[in-house]
Amino acid sequence: MMDTEQLGQHISQQFNADLENIREDVLTMGGLVEEQITLALDALIDFDQDKADIVISNDEKVNKHELKIDDVCTKILAKRQPAAGDLRLIVTVIKTITDLERIGDEAEKIARMAKDICANRSAEFDGKLHYGALKHLGDHVRNMLHGALDAFARMDVDAAVEVAKLDDQADDEYNAISRQLITYMMEEPRRISEVLDYMWSARALERIGDHANNICEYVVYLVQGHDVRHMSWDEMQRLAKESR
Repeated sequence: MMDTEQLGQHISQQFNADLENIREDVLTMGGLVEEQITLALDALIDFDQDKADIVISNDEKVNKHELKIDDVCTKILAKRQPAAGDLRLIVTVIKTITDLERIGDEAEKIARMAKDICANRSAEFDGKLHYGALKHLGDHVRNMLHGALDAFARMDVDAAVEVAKLDDQADDEYNAISRQLITYMMEEPRRISEVLDYMWSARALERIGDHANNICEYVVYLVQGHDVRHMSWDEMQRLAKESR
């Protein structure tokens, strides 16, 4: 018969295993979301309706991942009543999967815009739009997400801060694309509907960068226990150095 000490060790080991499984599940969901962004961006730039359909179909998989992980976290909170770092991990996971699900929604929006563009595109507008700028923004925010997930996996505050700083560049690129599209709409009012599809796609990409930024903030909270959502990144870096 297992004595009290052995039982405690068994429970502790099982709890640690449960927490590690949750971390791995988050990274699996993150990998799927990264793939969604890649496919959506390809569908938009290459006018590939098949890839757009895959993204739209796979969005349900992203949602199921969120529901599954959320359910596990709820059960752990109820049964284990975690404290300190373990509690911060559960809170971080719940917040992170919410942002990942929303990134998945943004990827689905882009895929639906891509299908609409494929159905209504014009050679006249194709010659005006700099697709390279849109692709660069897409690659940039996808790399931000990858970096944020890597920082989460390694619990690396410095890496999280560096990734989050890239959000300013995403904002600048989005603003530049928006100015270009607004100018074109003023010159060619007949094309407003077509241009808006690209405008909303660029906006969705910019929002993906915002969600990646959020994940970086959660990493800092997980490791240091400080809520940095309303701090500048310079303040957060100073706090990180003081906590070492």
